[in-house]
Parts: sequence; structure tokens; C-alpha cells
Amino acid sequence: MEGTLAKYIPEFAVSPAFELIVTHGVHLKIVNERATRHGDYRKALNGKHEITVNGSLNKYRFLVTLIHEIAHLVAFEKYGRNIKPHGNEWKHTFQQLMVPYIRPEIFPNQLLPLLARHFRNPSASSDTDTTLSLALKQFDAQKDNANYVFEIPYGTVFRIKNGKVFKKMAVRTKRFECIEISSGKTYLFNPNAEVEIIQM
Repeated sequence: MEGTLAKYIPEFAVSPAFELIVTHGVHLKIVNERATRHGDYRKALNGKHEITVNGSLNKYRFLVTLIHEIAHLVAFEKYGRNIKPHGNEWKHTFQQLMVPYIRPEIFPNQLLPLLARHFRNPSASSDTDTTLSLALKQFDAQKDNANYVFEIPYGTVFRIKNGKVFKKMAVRTKRFECIEISSGKTYLFNPNAEVEIIQM
């Protein structure tokens, strides 16, 4: 398992991450990419702790996702199952588990201050921290000219991964209002949502 882990996370994170997996009895499954989530944790009926992580993630996002999911397990065991999944107990646990990894042997220098800032008050997904998310995306395997909602002009029509088509309309605080063409409903998009521009 340690050898497998080495293919997915930075070299100096392998031993401590493997130790966490063993200590908490994690059954780790590396799965094909899911558009809706990077990973998840569940306690199976047989009592096993199952964590799945998308194998397509770059090594830095994979590591953050793995620790995120282990933090769910640890928080539930420490505080009980009635806590909110991304409440204060989970945030505190995630911070404690992640801090030892935020160092230059593991993450590139340009990510360190962004990670330090994010982990002062970690969110349910690193994707909601636009600055960190875009910085992490720089390490993805090259994708064909990704466009992000924040950078396309207002009025642009675009498609998302599930095939739905939208038009960018306005900005609301930190997110963008976009109208779904087929239904006329308004949806809010994170600035770093990847989209495919449709030429009209």
C-alpha cells in the first residue's frame, strides 16, 4: 500500500500519510474521476472505514483530499456521529492533521502561504477557496484550454461537464449568477468552475 500511495502523493508525505491510514484502519480506494467530488469517507456496515479518492487528482490535491477524508473519520470517532460533517470539530481536526504536511519538502513554495491561509478556517472543499483552487490546478495534467467562469465575459454562453448550458449574467459577492438556457433558472457558480465556451 505504501508503494501505491507513493504514486499519488509527494514523496515526503508518504510515510506519515501511510501511518495515519494504518493507525485509523482506513480501507483506501483510489477510483476513477468523479465530477462532483474529489473524495469521500463512509463507515461501512461491517465497521470498516472506507475512503475513496479520485486517482486523477494531482499529488498535492490528492494529499489534501486524503487528509480531509481522514479528518472526517477522526472527528466522528473523537466527538461522536452527531457532529456536522464540516462543522467546528471537523475543521479543528483537519487543521491538526494537515499542519505537519504544510512544509517545503512536501508542497511547492508558491502553495505554502495559500495553504497556511486556507487552514486558518478550512472550508468543506478546497474548491470554494478560489485562490487555492486555481493554484492547485496549475499542477494538473495539461487539459485542453480550460476556461473559468470568472475570466469569461458577461453574456458568454457555456457548457459544463454534465452537458447543461448556461449564460453568465452577473456577480453576487464571491460567485457568479448564470442562467440555465433550457429552464431559465438562475444558478450560482464558483469563480473557478471550469466551463466550455459555446460559440453562438
